[in-house]
Amino acid sequence: MAFSKKNYILLAIGMAIVILGLVLMSGEGSAEGVFNADIFSARRIKVAPLVSLFGFCFIMFAIMYKPKAKKEIK
Repeated sequence: MAFSKKNYILLAIGMAIVILGLVLMSGEGSAEGVFNADIFSARRIKVAPLVSLFGFCFIMFAIMYKPKAKKEIK
């Protein structure tokens, strides 16, 4: 196998963080006749992209993570 069980667990955590960032970005949009100032909130503009970026970085870490080899007792 290319990855160990721990790699898959770390990948799942990273994907959950990315999905959380995307959920934080989502919300109600502006209609044609009505302007909604919430589309420019700090949560959508600053926090959510940083959460998603952290999730992608975590996924890269999970891919490159190599568990330590167990030492054999002689």
